[in-house]
Amino acid sequence: MKKILLIVALIANLSLFAQVEFEAKVSKTALGINERLRIDFIMNEDGDNFNPPSFEGFKVVGGPGQSVNYLWVNGRKSFNKTYSYVLMPLKKGVILIKQSSIEINGQTYKTSPIKITVGNAVAEERDPYGNPYNNQQQQPTYAGKDGVHLVAEISNSNPYLNEPITVVYKIYVSNRSAVGGWREVESPKYSNFWSQNIDVKQLQVQQGKYQGEDYRFAVLRKTVLYPQKSGKLEIEPLTLDVEVEVPSNKVDFFGRPLMTVANKRVSAGAKIINVKPLPEAGKPEDFTGAVGSFNFNVVPSKTKLKNGESLDLKVVVSGKGNLKLFTLPKPVLPSSLEMYDPVHKESVETPLSGMTGNISDTYTVIPQFKGNYPIQPLVFSYFDLTTKTYKTISSKEITIEVLDGPIAANNNATPGNNPDKTKVASNATFGFIKLKTVLADINQTDFLGSGLFYSLLFLPFLLIPVIMAIRKKKEAIDGDVVGNRIKLSNKLAKKYLSEAQKQLNNKEPFYIALEKALHNFLKAKLHIETSEMSKDKIREYLLAKNANPETVSQFIALTESCEFARYAPSTSTSIQNDYDLAVTIISELEKQI
Repeated sequence: MKKILLIVALIANLSLFAQVEFEAKVSKTALGINERLRIDFIMNEDGDNFNPPSFEGFKVVGGPGQSVNYLWVNGRKSFNKTYSYVLMPLKKGVILIKQSSIEINGQTYKTSPIKITVGNAVAEERDPYGNPYNNQQQQPTYAGKDGVHLVAEISNSNPYLNEPITVVYKIYVSNRSAVGGWREVESPKYSNFWSQNIDVKQLQVQQGKYQGEDYRFAVLRKTVLYPQKSGKLEIEPLTLDVEVEVPSNKVDFFGRPLMTVANKRVSAGAKIINVKPLPEAGKPEDFTGAVGSFNFNVVPSKTKLKNGESLDLKVVVSGKGNLKLFTLPKPVLPSSLEMYDPVHKESVETPLSGMTGNISDTYTVIPQFKGNYPIQPLVFSYFDLTTKTYKTISSKEITIEVLDGPIAANNNATPGNNPDKTKVASNATFGFIKLKTVLADINQTDFLGSGLFYSLLFLPFLLIPVIMAIRKKKEAIDGDVVGNRIKLSNKLAKKYLSEAQKQLNNKEPFYIALEKALHNFLKAKLHIETSEMSKDKIREYLLAKNANPETVSQFIALTESCEFARYAPSTSTSIQNDYDLAVTIISELEKQI
């Protein structure tokens, strides 16, 4: 009887343990980088020592929230406990949410890992749990569906090949909300476009309309694009993580709504540009891709010159269009004029309307013989966007007159003839014969016993003290370990910061280059990728390399300030101070790790 009772007790215990459940559930497994998801860790028995995963690749923007449900039905207890988190992805790709664990009845239970696929930003507005808004009442007050919007305005979505278009990025903020700052999560990519960013020196807040409502807006970025391929081209979106201050559901003593701060991810969305090819009808054979409105000139520095002199032949195109994206015609000269490779110069500005200015090729020309030499007219063709037709401009014929010098044996100076430049008139046929005689003494002094002989003999002995001094100097330098480390650290710091130093007078390019320099330093020293460079990871890796905690904190603070400094007012003094601080921090970290 006792054995039967023992077996029944064991079966009851086993069934009790078998009923324990601990699992992780997510609101979705695929989302855009501007969306959020909710993850719930659910158990049917109360436990201790709950250990959530690290959520690498995500930012926790909500939670942990906890809920407990008890239910009694016919004397039987039902229990459910949930830990909830709201996550925001930090990068695109497949991100793994690792296991979590908890202790229940003395045993440890773990959840299964979950793979989350993060793709491009989506245009649809969603709540913090990743679900689409169905109506205004379902919208959380703090997220403010109409609080912040990012818009990309395209000047022309159906341009010709090499016709300029502009993209202007604007951030719209509701009058009921305020923005404390933002971080660029995803930068736009302009594949198959030639692009030029126009520096926005200072953000200016203006009043405007968004979908018929009053909003404030500011222009964040302006870019000029020249499509380099016909067909459908995609501009990948700009995505920002914005810190938004909006009214909450709570009110103060006087009934006014209390403000709360939340993060919202906004995206301008991908844009499709339908690029038209240039028409084939009427296209000149010498067309090299020039699109716009241009003037064309061929100008010699002089047309009369003497033997031994040179002239500059300048081929110039000026006007408005894709000046940097085509080649200039090359002059064809008579064989008696020797022409050298050109010096290419560009004087081009790129305002929002597109490139304007001039480009030129300057050839150095040297005549070989006396005579008159014609330079045939050059032809330049371009596609005129105003008339939608091809236009051709021809230069005037230029005659070069060489006043003196040898006369060519074949003076038919045309571009097609190639007379031998070594042929000269008969009176110069024997010009290579030397007419002056130089006599030398046949009784020359022997080398053995001469002054040069003894100088070479004793020179090695005289060099020995110099070699010894140089060697001692090198040993002293090699022995200065601390000094050599400082020199090496400064050299590496300047290497990583060389591009930032070139942009000291340009705020935004400077901070972009400075941020890249700091990331490249970490890549080189810690062997990590940019995707792994979270603040906690950087601190963990540097401290593991025995870096000074204070220096690590300064490094992290400098990387965080780079993005905000690009859009905040700054002076040349503050930029120089940030550069000097970066040199010091990199030098210190190089010595420490």
